[in-house]
Amino acid sequence: MSEIYLYRKIDDYLSTWKNDSHRKPLIVKGPRQIGKTESIRHFADHHYKNIIYINFVEEPKYKLITEDGYKAEDIIRNISRMDPSKRFEAGETLIFFDELQEYPDIATALKFFKIDGRFDVICSGSLLGIHYKRIESNSVGYKTDYNMFSMDFEEFLWAKGYEKASILNMLEHMEKQQPFNEAEMKVYGSLFLDYCILGGMPAVVKEYIEKGTFEGTLEIQRQLLEDYREDIRKYADGLDQGRILNVFEQIPVQLAKDNKKFQISKVAGGARFKDYRGCIEWLQDAGMIHICYCLNFPELPLRGNYDDTKYKIYFFDTGLFVAMLDEEAQEDLRANKNLGVYKGALYENIVGEALTKSGYALYYYKKGDSTLEEDFFVRTKESLLPVEVKAARGTAKSLRTLIQSEKYPDIRHGIKFTAGNIGVSDNIYTFPYFCAFLLKDYLKRF
Repeated sequence: MSEIYLYRKIDDYLSTWKNDSHRKPLIVKGPRQIGKTESIRHFADHHYKNIIYINFVEEPKYKLITEDGYKAEDIIRNISRMDPSKRFEAGETLIFFDELQEYPDIATALKFFKIDGRFDVICSGSLLGIHYKRIESNSVGYKTDYNMFSMDFEEFLWAKGYEKASILNMLEHMEKQQPFNEAEMKVYGSLFLDYCILGGMPAVVKEYIEKGTFEGTLEIQRQLLEDYREDIRKYADGLDQGRILNVFEQIPVQLAKDNKKFQISKVAGGARFKDYRGCIEWLQDAGMIHICYCLNFPELPLRGNYDDTKYKIYFFDTGLFVAMLDEEAQEDLRANKNLGVYKGALYENIVGEALTKSGYALYYYKKGDSTLEEDFFVRTKESLLPVEVKAARGTAKSLRTLIQSEKYPDIRHGIKFTAGNIGVSDNIYTFPYFCAFLLKDYLKRF
């Protein structure tokens, strides 16, 4: 049986990039095993006569291709010397440097490939954020960056055979404030719960699509988590390895608390913020976590208006978060579709993930000693929108206060995600969880 290809959003992006006559070398960044290489190879196979694929992990000898300098002709000559079968044909050739984190120096050559102009170049790698200062200085102005993530719910629906028309129909429901019918709620709700459990790692989704069951998916997720731990051991420097691993393992535990603010003191006895700050940034740079900062005050602008010592940490892929839960919670969720203590954490993580994948930075607000607290904030051109994630049906007291109080002039409407249907009341627009990935498109027309 031929391996299925999962259509991804980067596919359209790569086609647009190829059609741009002023295109620059491209760097595709993102966590490991989210499908970067597969998507680029798939694109290359359909658009180029010759593909020069160089993987710096599998073939470290290629680190020698810059020995004579970084000019395009010198690198091409050295590649040809190592492998005379590689064909370099102007206008018909893509050079694909993979696992860039193993040899970030190659980024220096991007400037020269752009000036040379005969060949298209794409670089890809995981953990690039950690090396990015080096790459940035080596190729500033001569490259384009693309951030890739694990699959979002829309890509998951595509994998299940849903056409783009179905997605547009969901968006239309949101825009017209038209509730979904019972069948739609049941189908999309069930698919969304499957997505929560599986997450968006392509290897996991493929196993599920091919078998039609969850069989084998947890084993793949646990292996992926082990690979991430191995990356931390391999790429993190010195003493920080243990600390970074401690933070990594603590995320599900801390998200399960009522107060989801991440507390360094709970990571290890006597742990202090200043000792761990770099560890949290490392995990963020590696793409393994998303940080949600506490706003100083819920007003615009958001950037710069937050306390960088108060934050919540979310997993970059909710399926992997679920795979880190204890055995009982795992079983309860998969067999009974019940999450108990983790329900709030799961839905908050999945909405945070959807917002990040849509391009939003994450912010929350907790007012001093008050009960006023809001999960997320997004902005439109004119206003600030609080976003609440409700695990249980109930009143959105904080949301109402923010909208109705004169203290918050930037806030006039709010968004609430629940297990229920579409509705609007008191300027609060309610949507089912499964609509979270469409929020940015909805707000464009809001």
